[in-house]
Amino acid sequence: MLNLVLFGPPGAGKGTQSQKLIAHYNLVHLSTGDLLRAQIAQGTVLGLQAKKLMDEGLLVPDEVVIGMIDSALKENVQSDGFIFDGFPRTVPQAESLDALLAQHNTNVSCMVALEVDEQELVKRLLERGKTSGRPDDQNEEKIRKRVQVYNTETAQVAGYYASQHKFHALNGIGAIEDIFQQICAVVDQHQPTSEGSQQATDEVKA
Repeated sequence: MLNLVLFGPPGAGKGTQSQKLIAHYNLVHLSTGDLLRAQIAQGTVLGLQAKKLMDEGLLVPDEVVIGMIDSALKENVQSDGFIFDGFPRTVPQAESLDALLAQHNTNVSCMVALEVDEQELVKRLLERGKTSGRPDDQNEEKIRKRVQVYNTETAQVAGYYASQHKFHALNGIGAIEDIFQQICAVVDQHQPTSEGSQQATDEVKA
């Protein structure tokens, strides 16, 4: 099973590349935001728990999000793999994800981060804001704050996956197809084998 963590600051082109990767490798898109909304809409136990916390202005705890990811994994057991969007954002989340995937006899194959300098990101998002309708795409101060939060969060998670030799940073500036080919070259290096997947599972359990 191929499991990708694709990171990139707002405006890096992560959404575009995610869709291409999903189509190319036949992956299931796991967005924590989408999972939360779906569980709430379905009125599941986890969804009701998350809604109660969100209504009180509180963050949804990691164990609830992990529970939702667990449900999604169980619903897609025949999948060729998953691409994780918006998760993990902290080292504890990455550790929890590793433990969960080990229970499903798989692991994170690699993490790819698209790197784009701040000025280019601001330019892209302000341009996107003309059509997206999102207020946070139309305010330069808010854009820079979002980039700062991303950089702070990602630095630690990148280090976590780097210690596992799974982190790869790629230039997110260039032609969409060229960037896609670069990502595929990295991903293909991490295509799992059943033996490698079991070994990774045993390492996490140890």
